[in-house]
Amino acid sequence: MAYTTIDKPSDYFNTVLWTGDGASSRGITGVGFKPDFVWLKRRDSTANQNVYDVIRGATKYILTDSTNAEATISDRLTSFDSDGFTVGDSGNTNASSATYVAWNWLADNTTGSSNTDGDITSTVSANTTAGFSFGLYTGNATNSTIGHGLGKKPEFILTKRRNSTGAWRTQHGSLGAAKTSQLNGTNAFTNSSAVYNNTEPTSSVFTIGTATSINASGGTFVFYAFTSIKGYSKFGSYTGNGNANGPMVYTGFKPAFVIIKRTNTTGSWKLFDNKRANPFNVIGVRLEANTSAAEGSSSTYDIDLLSNGFKLRGTSAEQNGSGSSFIYLAFAESPFVSSSGIPTTAR
Repeated sequence: MAYTTIDKPSDYFNTVLWTGDGASSRGITGVGFKPDFVWLKRRDSTANQNVYDVIRGATKYILTDSTNAEATISDRLTSFDSDGFTVGDSGNTNASSATYVAWNWLADNTTGSSNTDGDITSTVSANTTAGFSFGLYTGNATNSTIGHGLGKKPEFILTKRRNSTGAWRTQHGSLGAAKTSQLNGTNAFTNSSAVYNNTEPTSSVFTIGTATSINASGGTFVFYAFTSIKGYSKFGSYTGNGNANGPMVYTGFKPAFVIIKRTNTTGSWKLFDNKRANPFNVIGVRLEANTSAAEGSSSTYDIDLLSNGFKLRGTSAEQNGSGSSFIYLAFAESPFVSSSGIPTTAR
């Protein structure tokens, strides 16, 4: 069996950067595909983190750093295009001379189809090759299952209420079904049966409890689900040592994008990628999913992107606290070994 089925990870996930020009309509290209899910952030100034997807439709955004309901605005992301997307002149997307980043994922390039695998019918767009799906459902305030379309057990799930305020609920496979936290906050992961009903997801469904943030009667919700694909993505955990010679986390690929979250106590969701800093150096340039703050850079947050994983080089308690537990999400720049069994170039 081939080491990986994805020799070119940028066909399914890619990061793009741009500098704003103030135009009322600006095409952002270089993604390499028509994205189904776009997460974008202004880097040089305080500005919310905007999430868009093709099922909900262009102009409809949710903020990862807020509990706010979904909103519609005409001067941020206005369309999904064949090689990227178009933005308006909002300060969040195209202010003159401002700097921006967007992380982009490919699902099935449709606006979704009906999925009846769960107790609640969902509308789902799924890419089983890349281990990514997302969809919509309407709550019923009863412990229920939702079809996700991955064909494999999800290892990370994000869920957000759309029609009213509500926290971003998260579930990570390395922590078990009972523990959950909030993408919009620094909360530790704690037990809550009301969120994912203490139930492990399966290859066809995930379970939701009765919390209004995930299953209010008549509430509308969006979910994003991921599962590891060898050589392309990995969702796991590690224990920090508080040392600049920190733990090395094996992923089986050179990471392009890494998210880190402390689990046993409070800590921000740290976002690192290979485009916002020289990829051949240790990277301390970071954003945080739970805050609108501008991009920061400090050696205490350094990570080293290696050919087969990443190594903690900083001493920040939020990503390398001694004895603390951390989860991570990682997406590849290139696999460690190609589908033909040939190792890629090592550092």
